[in-house]
Amino acid sequence: MNELTHYLNGSHTKGTSGRFADVMNPATGEVQAKVPLASAAEVDKAVQIAAAAQPDWAATNPQRRARVLMKFVDLLNRDMDKLAEALSREHGKTLPDAAGDVQRGLEVVEYCIGAPQMLKGEYTDSAGPGIDMYSMRQPLGVTAGITPFNFPAMIPMWMFAPAIACGNAFILKPSERDPSVPLMLAELLEEAGLPKGILQVVNGDKEAVDAILDHPVIQSIGFVGSTPIAEYIYGRGCSNGKRVQCFGGAKNHMIIMPDADMDQAADALVGAGYGAAGERCMAISVAVPVGDETADRLIEKLVPRIEKLKVGPYTAGNDVDYGPVVTKAAKENILRLVQTGVDQGAKLVVDGRDFKLQGYEDGFFVGAHLFDNVTPDMDIYKTEIFGPVLSTVRAGSYEEALKLAMDHEYGNGTAIFTRDGDTARDFANRINIGMVGVNVPIPVPLAYHTFGGWKKSVFGDLNQHGPDAFKFYTRTKTITARWPSGLKEGGEFHFKAMD
Repeated sequence: MNELTHYLNGSHTKGTSGRFADVMNPATGEVQAKVPLASAAEVDKAVQIAAAAQPDWAATNPQRRARVLMKFVDLLNRDMDKLAEALSREHGKTLPDAAGDVQRGLEVVEYCIGAPQMLKGEYTDSAGPGIDMYSMRQPLGVTAGITPFNFPAMIPMWMFAPAIACGNAFILKPSERDPSVPLMLAELLEEAGLPKGILQVVNGDKEAVDAILDHPVIQSIGFVGSTPIAEYIYGRGCSNGKRVQCFGGAKNHMIIMPDADMDQAADALVGAGYGAAGERCMAISVAVPVGDETADRLIEKLVPRIEKLKVGPYTAGNDVDYGPVVTKAAKENILRLVQTGVDQGAKLVVDGRDFKLQGYEDGFFVGAHLFDNVTPDMDIYKTEIFGPVLSTVRAGSYEEALKLAMDHEYGNGTAIFTRDGDTARDFANRINIGMVGVNVPIPVPLAYHTFGGWKKSVFGDLNQHGPDAFKFYTRTKTITARWPSGLKEGGEFHFKAMD
């Protein structure tokens, strides 16, 4: 049995709590490793190491810090295949999807190489008589991130890359379900030249999370996960005086107008709804065709595409469309929600409940499901299923479709498919959702824009990556300086008379 470690002070460190969690192979249902679960004392040790290392790192020229990230990008590209394989083995993603996970994190690292420009302050000379005023952005100190299982490479890099670029030390608490890639990233950063102690990886469960939330030295916390946990972390972290940024659940709607290219819309829905087995916070889980004719045409296009999806382990090749979900409990919850949809009157057009994969009967594979005639009072509409389940809610008009998305408690992402510019522009302006796609199904912004939802999808006032990240991981200090003019009238060559 492979026993994983923490990563402290530049080296792999065995856990001392005596507690472990199983790391599964989701394709086979077998335990492939065990990961230590840190105690509060182990978290404290990691924080102490980080706090000792951080001042020298903060004093390092921002350009030199950026050069470490430049080298890190090279190493990520060098080890892309190795990282993707490790990610797929623990998460279950296909290899191309796993490589995409690494790539989207890498792009944020590339953006953070521009830290010297982003960290510049402002200056006003002669703000008053002999007075100059200027501001500077300074690191917070020790920062932390609690990251989810579904993007074990991307989201840690979304957090620690800007934090480190700003001169902070960072404590990463990754998901205990797939912890190997975060440990590999820490190794690569040290190889790139990051001083020991600046990135610490502490594996753990709620005990470690609470220790992070309560530790007086930790200045900020980032989190991505479910909304109930996001609310808990935000409330407890803020009550302890920390800067907290939490991203929660989602229920992303895609509006399909009658004038949309229906083949394009169907292809987009299949990729956005079933890719990564639906385990994405930006997955499209609700299709909203406007008008029954549009709905009928859309269902007609979707069914054959969904029935042709290839489900299998990542080892089956790059033509696999999606793999297993992450745990047996996740599979059981998805199938339970599907059954509630049937019981509450939705029409199950594509039924994947009996899906079995020969040779992988103990794996956590879930067949694709497509519902029609879903209504807003049903559990499958209200709940984030986080699985390969697409619900179709028929809208009688554009206004009704818009209202569906706007009335939902989550506001992470949304999309509209139409050929009409006026409709698209109206939708983008009026919708109360943080990320909007126009003929783009998963509108995840590129690294130099910010990522963040609205409503119960986010807690905090700053988004991830882009310019907001440099605001989140720094404090602004403003200096007002007054210097006497000191102007001299020239040298004197005689003694003044005594009064």
